[in-house]
Amino acid sequence: MTETIPQPGSYRELRQRLQERLPDMAAGQQRIARLLLDDPEGTAFRSIGETAKLAGVHSSSLVRFAGLFGLNGYPALVKLCREQLASEAQLVRRLEQAGEHTATGELLGAVVDHDGRNLTRTFAQIDHAEWERAVGLLADAATVHVVGLRKCFSVAHLMSYLLHMVRPGVRQIGGSAGLLVDELREVRAGDVLVAVSIRRYTGDTVRALEHAGRLGAATVALTDDPSSPLARAADLSFYVETGGVTVLRSLSAFTSLVQALATAVAVQLGTRSRDELRTDEDLLEAFQVYHER
Repeated sequence: MTETIPQPGSYRELRQRLQERLPDMAAGQQRIARLLLDDPEGTAFRSIGETAKLAGVHSSSLVRFAGLFGLNGYPALVKLCREQLASEAQLVRRLEQAGEHTATGELLGAVVDHDGRNLTRTFAQIDHAEWERAVGLLADAATVHVVGLRKCFSVAHLMSYLLHMVRPGVRQIGGSAGLLVDELREVRAGDVLVAVSIRRYTGDTVRALEHAGRLGAATVALTDDPSSPLARAADLSFYVETGGVTVLRSLSAFTSLVQALATAVAVQLGTRSRDELRTDEDLLEAFQVYHER
């Protein structure tokens, strides 16, 4: 008797299964999977021929690929992608209408337009149950370790700085050349490690997250695409839109996401967080850190 493969009930479920199986897929299957992971919006409106051409496979390969996940052909893949987009459509449409009033043809106007889109799309993708779980982990863990290197170093620094304001036991790791391995020795089961990286993904960041997971620490990825190696390895992943016209990919949505996470942790901790902030203010005043007018 042929074993029945359970169908994914949503795009999110399909995404999780794709991430789990991606490393073991054949080359053509990996190209199909990455299209589904990184561009569900495009897949939702492409014909089977168009998707096959982009993936560099025959149309029949897409039919067989859908069957691997218990789906009845390519239309079933499209249906899941469209259902996912429906939950985001209202916010995105509102943003695009607002963008029509932004000056075009000028660098500043283009930056504003792209960053506005990035913010809306980033927050529209967040699953609220996963958000609450991440906030709980960051509030309750014995220690929170944050790692982000190269272009993502500033994001990791901001996150560790803000979290340290509202709770003790927050460490940014990987900031000193050659010391990442030494710093990872302090990661323990029950801790949380937050890893920040976007394409091209920094190898040390990926290895740090995988190492923390093997130790039994909870892992949270802030990254760009569901096919990211961080997303495949992390317990929780949040996807940040980084498109733009600047020299490097835009980090504006990263900044907003990190600020929102730290604020949510502060709210959850309540009086404990207020005590931490009062202690900070007392120290800042005692050391005359800021110049008073």
